Parts: sequence; C-alpha cells; structure tokens
Amino acid sequence: MKKLTGIACLIALATTAVSAFGATDRSKLDERLNSAQAVVHEIMATPDKGIPQSILAGASCVVVIPSFKKGAFVVGAQYGQGVATCRTPRGWSAPVFVQLAGGSFGFQIGGQATDLVLVAMNQNGLQDMLKNKFKIGGDAAASAGPVGRNAQAGTDWKLNAEFLTYSRSKGLFAGIDLDGTVLSQNQDDTRTFYGADVPFDTVLKGDKVTPTDARPFVHTVAKYFIISKDNQ
Repeated sequence: MKKLTGIACLIALATTAVSAFGATDRSKLDERLNSAQAVVHEIMATPDKGIPQSILAGASCVVVIPSFKKGAFVVGAQYGQGVATCRTPRGWSAPVFVQLAGGSFGFQIGGQATDLVLVAMNQNGLQDMLKNKFKIGGDAAASAGPVGRNAQAGTDWKLNAEFLTYSRSKGLFAGIDLDGTVLSQNQDDTRTFYGADVPFDTVLKGDKVTPTDARPFVHTVAKYFIISKDNQ
C-alpha cells in the first residue's frame, strides 16, 4: 500500500508539473511576481543570514523561483516557475518568466518545496540566460552561494561559477546545489504578460518598458541588488 501511495504521489507531482508549464492567465502571473518580490524581501530581512553585499553589488541577473517543488519515489522530479530580471545601463530590466526543471534516479522517497534565488555573476551568466534554455552545472557552471552580511565566497566561484544558487525553506536560507536542472524560457507566460511574442533578450537587455504590475518586483530587486560605492 505504501508503495502504491508513493507512486500515486509521484504521478500527481509529474501531472502538476506538466500542467504548470502550460499557459497561465494574467492574474496568476501577477501572483507569481508578488511571490517573487516577497521571497527577496524575506531573504534580505535578515542581512546577517542573507546574500552578502559583494554578491548583491556584482550580480548581472537575478532569477527567483517561489516554491520550487521536489518529490521522489525511486524516480525523482523537481520543477518550479519564476521570474528573471537583469541589470542594464538604465537599471534593472522588465521581467521575463522562466521555468526550472530536472529529474533524478535513486533509492529515494519524499517531497519538499523551497524558494530559490539564482544570481548570475558575470557576463557569461548573462549570455547563458539569454539562450532558450541551459543546464545548470553543464552549460553554465554554478556554485552554492555564501550567506551573511560579511561572508566571503571561495575563490573557485570567482574563477568558474556563472551562477550562485540559494534556497530558503522553513525559515532557513542557504546555498544549494542545483546541478542538472534546466532553466528555460516560459514563452507562453511571457506572451500572456506582454500581450505579444517578445524576445527574451529584448526584455532582459532593457529594451522593454516594465509593466505597472511588475514594477514592485523590479524595484525590490533594484533596492537590494545595488552597486556599492566600492564597486563603482
């Protein structure tokens, strides 16, 4: 009976993932933006455990995935949907909608949901984000990010990592390993939000005006991911 229940849970997770990646109405997209804004606020509300200032100042792009879901019964599945914005000469760009998905095999059972933040740290990271999709840890190197007001990341990410990855679950905030997951455009949701097919690079390079209902999220990112005087 337990085995059947586990299989049923996995099927339900996979079904939800498939339906989640379909087109979404505008009100749901507004909710996603609001959730992403809340994630950033909550992470930065405790600076001693948040993203270090050096990371905030050097970020090229920020991806927020509220409630990234993981579940497993022998075969694992994980998925989530979120929004991304990039730094431009005119400030942070209007957002695009993205999805993060992956799978795993092994002797495992269980499920969890967590909020994720991915921070692109250099020009290579930015260029990878402008592609249709890419595998974290494969097409783009990633490293679990350091936390704390004065925390210093190791030298390896400065040399190799294009993304720093963070998670927040049950009030705890820490770096996370997302190798093997695939970040891709959610073209349906972006089309719904903007009312037309707009290229992702057009939006993320700052060539699209930020819609009114996306401004709170973008302003929140801009508030925290600022360039300090030492980095100017």
